[in-house]
Amino acid sequence: MLELGSLEDLPEEYRAALTEQNLVPLWPSLRAVLPPGKPIPRTKPVCWPYKGLRPLLLKAGELTPIEKAERRVLVLANPGHGLEKMQASSTIYLGMQLLLPGEWAPAHRHTPNAVRMIVEGEGAYTTVNGEKCPMNRGDLILTPTGLWHEHGHDGEKPVVWLDVLDLPVVYYMEASYVTEGNAQTVSVEAAEHAYQLGGVVPAPVFTRNDQPFPMLRYPWANVRKALETLAVNQPEIEAVQVAYVNPETGSDCQKILGFSALMLRPGEHLALPARSSAMVFHQIEGSADVTLEGHQFCLSDADTCCIPGYIQVTLSNRSADLPAFIFIADDAPLQKKLGVYEVRN
Repeated sequence: MLELGSLEDLPEEYRAALTEQNLVPLWPSLRAVLPPGKPIPRTKPVCWPYKGLRPLLLKAGELTPIEKAERRVLVLANPGHGLEKMQASSTIYLGMQLLLPGEWAPAHRHTPNAVRMIVEGEGAYTTVNGEKCPMNRGDLILTPTGLWHEHGHDGEKPVVWLDVLDLPVVYYMEASYVTEGNAQTVSVEAAEHAYQLGGVVPAPVFTRNDQPFPMLRYPWANVRKALETLAVNQPEIEAVQVAYVNPETGSDCQKILGFSALMLRPGEHLALPARSSAMVFHQIEGSADVTLEGHQFCLSDADTCCIPGYIQVTLSNRSADLPAFIFIADDAPLQKKLGVYEVRN
């Protein structure tokens, strides 16, 4: 490979002249931005055990009232990017959010897309553009870009959920901002009941649903049943996995990040190919080992980990008797739109 010159090879007065005119020579830094063979990720493999995170989140509930926090969240930050960057990967933000009984997180809307994966508790809800979405363990709730949303809690115990946003991408584009609002009037209950059967969608005589996000809540009970049915009906299938999609179009349920749920059969070991997209694994039920180069994470209920791209990963169900269920987030939709998505076997 051609050996490129360094910045120190250039005379000091020449470098000063470049700096004076806001110019930078490319060749000394070319391999940093275009490394040979594959990228050099800043994203590090990292795991956030819920057992250690939960008491700190509950303590935040004691230390900071919701009125002073608006959203009481602990960010799952990747040290490879610097904790101050508050991102799990180059494109994914993760945060564990707490809502206590009787609390209300006020309405706002923002440019980053968000989803909520419910971790524990019951009695809370998210209202998105007037649609009230109950929050039960394992449910996935969308709050897409530009849609008003707020959270309330009518139950008796703390409710916790995992926020997943494309905030790093939107922030990098200098397009990230929020608009504050007032409490919404609930106009309709969650619309997922209209999409109970694959291939069948509401089709009124005069109008079709032209909403870009017709389904905002994906109940875990339905997703779990779909995975179990798939495992029974197709025992030979390599991976028991379903994607969260727009029921009207069949495309990814959001535009930048992709989401899916995976079932590991009892005792199953599943080797995933190296993909260009970073991945987040969140354990919904059961326990699993995540093994990759130089690392092994043992996931139990509500544990979360992040894996950089271009690395082979093996998932193993630690139980010989019970299935394990994992929620997965990645940036494959964005990479596919940009034409840079790869799978390397």
